[in-house]
Amino acid sequence: QVQLVESGGGLVQAGGSLRLSCAFSGRTFSTYAMGWFRQAPGKEREFVSIISRSGATTYYADSVKGRFTISRDNAKNTVYLQMNSLKPEDTAIYYCAADPSYGRTDYRSYHSWGQGTQVTVSV
Repeated sequence: QVQLVESGGGLVQAGGSLRLSCAFSGRTFSTYAMGWFRQAPGKEREFVSIISRSGATTYYADSVKGRFTISRDNAKNTVYLQMNSLKPEDTAIYYCAADPSYGRTDYRSYHSWGQGTQVTVSV
């Protein structure tokens, strides 16, 4: 089955940047659309961004549009999330998810998840 391992989280000051990575294994990466989601303490998991199988199409939550960039390297079986101009409200555990179909923004539609990586943005 699909295995996902996130990395790259950490503590950063407001206005700073981080790049998250998600390593994919177990299936053919290029046949899966990929998504990033996040979950803050006491809140429901929420959609951040998705990218199509080829990487040609992306979509973002309004809250991160213009600040975050999703990308993928199908040769390296990895999806990335470049996060710039970070805000304290971006603090959350960030998860990557995989699905054969592109376009799913509801976390309940995904069945393959990583363990998450913590992102903390200080004021």
